[in-house]
Amino acid sequence: MNQPQRELTLRFLAEPLDVNFGGKVHGGAVMKWIDLAAYACSAGWSSRYCVTAYAGGIRFVAPIHVGNLVEVEAKVIYTGNSSMHIALKVSACDPKSMNRRLTTHCIVIMVAVDESGQPVGIPQWIPETEADIKQNETAKKLMDMRTKISDEMQIYVD
Repeated sequence: MNQPQRELTLRFLAEPLDVNFGGKVHGGAVMKWIDLAAYACSAGWSSRYCVTAYAGGIRFVAPIHVGNLVEVEAKVIYTGNSSMHIALKVSACDPKSMNRRLTTHCIVIMVAVDESGQPVGIPQWIPETEADIKQNETAKKLMDMRTKISDEMQIYVD
């Protein structure tokens, strides 16, 4: 049996249609690219159709310009019964210089589902390297923080 695909990188050029009124690529386009990479990564790991359950901690740290070569790196850093925590990093550069800079990073939680949309079991990921163990522990801490935030945000949905 083949090992599930744990990480991947999407690459493409930022296009004029991706630009906001300020002349930079707008956050919505970046979020779409993040969601696409998270889907491809989670589907590669689970061999299933996956849906986005959570996207959080999105940090925009530098602008992306039209014509930049954009890379969206996605990696499984935690698995539950049917969910996968995907760490994403977006970088961009002028393709003539290839001097990449970090532009955005976040965590997305994807859930593998069956044909009727119900969660299904996935292969478990076991961290082995020191870096993997640290990322896995961070994912667990973030789960606790999200629970607290969700409890606090309940006032807005009641």
